[in-house]
Amino acid sequence: MTTPLLEVDGPAAPPRDNGELVFAEPWESRAFGLAVTLHDAGSFTWDDFRDHLVARIAYWERSHPEGECYSYYRCWLQALESVVQERGLVADGEVTGRAGELAERPAGHDHEHDEGHGHGHGH
Repeated sequence: MTTPLLEVDGPAAPPRDNGELVFAEPWESRAFGLAVTLHDAGSFTWDDFRDHLVARIAYWERSHPEGECYSYYRCWLQALESVVQERGLVADGEVTGRAGELAERPAGHDHEHDEGHGHGHGH
């Protein structure tokens, strides 16, 4: 597999600062990495994912609630959910059910103890 070519301009271009990708929340980088990993595994083409992403962004632009702030990675995640369901990688409703379970967990549940958690982050 070839590494996906991320757009620099246009609706599918991820947020950047001085050329570096920018993630405001840990889940954003996880969603990004998951999409790249699934692409690298041959689960979908990058063009297919990009088409889903552009469609999700266009949908948000047409129909977002008044006052709702735009989130590139929310659209990214919705595109990822759409493409994995379309490809049959997860069953219908499985993503929604699992997302609900995760949403019920307390904030920071997986990063409560930064020191000595064994992930090798250079501490």
